[in-house]
Amino acid sequence: MRTKGALPLRVVTWNIHKGIGGVDRRYRPERVVEVLAECDADLVLLQEVDEGARRSRRDRQVDLLGDALGLGHRAYFPNHVLKQGHYGNAILSRFPLDHAENLDLTLPLKKKRGSLHARLTVTDGKRRARLWIHNVHLGLAEYERKRQLQRILDWQAGHRMSDRTTVLIGGDLNDVWNTLGPTVLEPAGFAGISIRPKTFPAVRPVRPLDAVFVRGPARITRAGAIVKPPARDASDHLPLVVSLRVR
Repeated sequence: MRTKGALPLRVVTWNIHKGIGGVDRRYRPERVVEVLAECDADLVLLQEVDEGARRSRRDRQVDLLGDALGLGHRAYFPNHVLKQGHYGNAILSRFPLDHAENLDLTLPLKKKRGSLHARLTVTDGKRRARLWIHNVHLGLAEYERKRQLQRILDWQAGHRMSDRTTVLIGGDLNDVWNTLGPTVLEPAGFAGISIRPKTFPAVRPVRPLDAVFVRGPARITRAGAIVKPPARDASDHLPLVVSLRVR
């Protein structure tokens, strides 16, 4: 893709584990805020975000985090209902979002999963680019993950998205064996990162569970996991930071 005229977009995807540390098991959302503030991302894709749950002081975390970071454009959808409250996926954005909805990815007899998707308009005041984003938290079984991604691809086909439509799929893919790119997404025209940063477990990461893939007139230029404290203490995953150029 030619980069002339392309707009930069900095993306973070992070399973924040409800703001509870992976080792100390303490609920300290200020650690999540500190890490995300340092990332200074335009688009933040979060998984395992609480609302009204006892373990997280009944906070509505999408607003707690969005307010602290000054990111006014937000979307949230609960995938799991608790005795008190629920948790799911959230999007925080510097740029306007519209058409925010949830696509149910749940398979029979499996834990509820979803893709929170929305259309994002990126602008520098003179130029603008639009892209569809899917924030996902996929299942634990490989066959489950492949079928869930195929459901997203089928949704895109059903909405007649052409190969020139910019689409970003990111989140906690639970891609233990790093197979989803070669077997599902790359044949559909998506590109990822050649060597994916390891993000799980945060204290000593050995698996690249989290990822971002793009299709259309967009290109990933840089990607890396934040490994220093408090990132490795704030959750059981590390945040993945990805820089894009979008036409």
